[in-house]
Amino acid sequence: MAENKETTSANSFTSAMTLSQMGINSVPERYILPIPQRPNLNEKPPCSTKALPVIDLSSLGNPFLRSRVIEEVHVACKELGFFQVINHGIPISFTNEALDVAAEFFDMPNETKMCLASSDVREPVRTKMGNYAKAVHELHKKLMEVVFESLGLRPDYLQEDIEHGSQVMAVNCYPACPEPNLALGLPPHSDYGSITILLQNHQGLEIMDGNGKWQSVPVIKEALIVQLGDQMEVLSNGRYKSVVHRAILNSVKKRLSIASLHSLAIDKKVIPAPELVDKQHPLSYKEGSFGDFLHFLSDNDILEGRYIDTLKKNAEIEFM
Repeated sequence: MAENKETTSANSFTSAMTLSQMGINSVPERYILPIPQRPNLNEKPPCSTKALPVIDLSSLGNPFLRSRVIEEVHVACKELGFFQVINHGIPISFTNEALDVAAEFFDMPNETKMCLASSDVREPVRTKMGNYAKAVHELHKKLMEVVFESLGLRPDYLQEDIEHGSQVMAVNCYPACPEPNLALGLPPHSDYGSITILLQNHQGLEIMDGNGKWQSVPVIKEALIVQLGDQMEVLSNGRYKSVVHRAILNSVKKRLSIASLHSLAIDKKVIPAPELVDKQHPLSYKEGSFGDFLHFLSDNDILEGRYIDTLKKNAEIEFM
């Protein structure tokens, strides 16, 4: 679990939550973004803004309606790399309890939080968050089948790799910000994995559409957000693109988000599906793994570029 923090010395920091509790009325200088990178929260969306896709998964078990769901997923993935799902099978009690335990954690004093800190990502978590993590893992497997089928692949494509892949739960808290026009909760980026399943309690997520415009993702009761990651862009040989997204801030509400990031095993090399490579769609990506991505992050600034772009550039050199 993480929250924004401001370093005050080599060995201490003041968290964004603490700053909020102190009642500050301005954003600390270190958080203020250059003008071109700031969100324009006063800009009204154009009247022609397209509604973001919401897909009902309850029809997947109906052989007469399944093809319609698959087509809806195909359109959403091709146009945006993003959609929301309803009737996904995860009990509302699991999502509510996960958000409750996250809120409880972030409200703890820093000293108590540090007692729970561990460098082992496999360290057991609280039961309520664990219940949600297990349920969302099962949903992830179902969604991968649907996305692969929407690409014309077998639903069980890479089934064993998916079963033994990686799941990372990233729980974030974005305290109310006195000047939300000056800062961001998270800068624009794409996730490296195959898909990310996101739960949020308040609006704050924005995705970039095909026209380079930011679209605010609404909070829909009992819905979960599905975002395609870089691995899916590679696997699809560019037919689907990973979605660039960011988190904006709010002057009144504290926002919680729980992102379940799924990828193949850390050292598994990901390449385009052979069935999706032909004369019209030549091989466009060099292979890469989650481990390679982590090395990229350690050597580069997230604001300077995306790992997926290095795979595309290298592919152009290697396969021309």
